[in-house]
Amino acid sequence: MTPSPGSRRPGAARAPARPATEAARALNEVLEAVPFACAAFDRATGALVAGNSRFEADLGTLPGHAQRDALLATLYGELSGDARGQEIRAPGSGRWYALHWRELDCGDRALSLLTAVDISERIEALDSHRSQQEKLLFTSRMMSVGEMAATLAHELNQPLAAIVNYLNGSLRLVSQAGGPVQVERALMAARTQAEHASAVIARVREFVRAREPRRDAQDLPLIVDTVLELLRLEAERMQLRVELALAGGLPAVYADRVMVEQVLLNLVKNAIEAMREVPAAQRGLRIEARVNLDGDVEVRVCDRGPGLSQAESEQLFSPFYTTKSDGLGIGLAICRSIIEYHEGRLFFEARDGGGSVFGFTLPTPDRRM
Repeated sequence: MTPSPGSRRPGAARAPARPATEAARALNEVLEAVPFACAAFDRATGALVAGNSRFEADLGTLPGHAQRDALLATLYGELSGDARGQEIRAPGSGRWYALHWRELDCGDRALSLLTAVDISERIEALDSHRSQQEKLLFTSRMMSVGEMAATLAHELNQPLAAIVNYLNGSLRLVSQAGGPVQVERALMAARTQAEHASAVIARVREFVRAREPRRDAQDLPLIVDTVLELLRLEAERMQLRVELALAGGLPAVYADRVMVEQVLLNLVKNAIEAMREVPAAQRGLRIEARVNLDGDVEVRVCDRGPGLSQAESEQLFSPFYTTKSDGLGIGLAICRSIIEYHEGRLFFEARDGGGSVFGFTLPTPDRRM
């Protein structure tokens, strides 16, 4: 009697080749019908069982793609466990994928099914949207700071002009009367400060009116010397040690000199303020400048003050936020706007051993070509 298809004679060996082949063929057909990269891995061994053409094209060239754990190690790098998110960026191609895992029983084989959906366009759209939001925030910040700056410039311009005139008259009287040299020197220093303030106001008014500031090649050490001279008396009163660490052969920076002087002046004054409660023996101000890895000139103002908390550092550059009891919270916001206008970056970081570091970057003239 002919045995039925589902029966076998006692002692006869079972031949699973045909069912396994049919199951494999069916699995391949199902995977190929999926419009995304899709692959099946043996749940026990982690070996690749089958993958569609999209999987071969998108992930098939990655190291270890034929082994589940090796593929995950390639995709996630050093991340493991809960740190592994659903969205990953494939090395090499840079494409973004959303990974989905499902368990599947195919015949008598337990499989883990991976589907990798290409979401690169969505990520690019989100990045573009985020960039637009940042530009809108920057424009809003510029408008609010600009309105305040215009008001301040208008209100301060005439008093500053009057101060310069009074100082010029006082210098003439002292010269005619043969007054003490110390008085004449003090009046000249005061006039220099007032003239610098007037120049700053004039530049701010130009900046607010959206005129192109006068940017050209500037010698950074000269800018640093000018700022330190303006603050020399204050530094002496505080018994403050000032250390310069400017790299040799620094290239020129492409900047508006008065605007950059104002940024550096503000950062140095903030550093001095931060050290008022620090014992005199521990006060120290260090100004560094070097060419960073991007080819820009990086300036760093380092103090030995009490430093800032994490919460304070996250809001530092927000308009109207201040850590000073009598501050307005617009100084760093204006500095940030000026540096961003110069295509640079204003940043903060904690200083090793205590204190703070405020820095900014500026492009060189050759990077503007």
